[in-house]
Amino acid sequence: MAVDIFTSLDWSEPPKDMSKPLQALWWLKKGELRIGPEWEQAHNIVQAMEGVQAFDWVHALMHWIEADMGNADYWYRRAGKKRATASVAAEWEHIAAALSGVTKH
Repeated sequence: MAVDIFTSLDWSEPPKDMSKPLQALWWLKKGELRIGPEWEQAHNIVQAMEGVQAFDWVHALMHWIEADMGNADYWYRRAGKKRATASVAAEWEHIAAALSGVTKH
């Protein structure tokens, strides 16, 4: 089985060949979708490429995790997306599947 965002979460770091938006999602999941050092790691990744759709989409999720819905909505608009699910965890799954082309194992 190939290594992907769903199968590498027990690693200490994301796979180096994983795209940067997926690495940001990986860090968010590693941090249990909460604010903390992993969230900061992910935020550094997405801020470095503001204006690129995939990065802005992950950025939107990050501000949903913060419960800053105004800021989350701003980033969803920048990404040309809308929230597709009712929870942060389901939204993480949705974005991860869309950006990786892999469904959860």
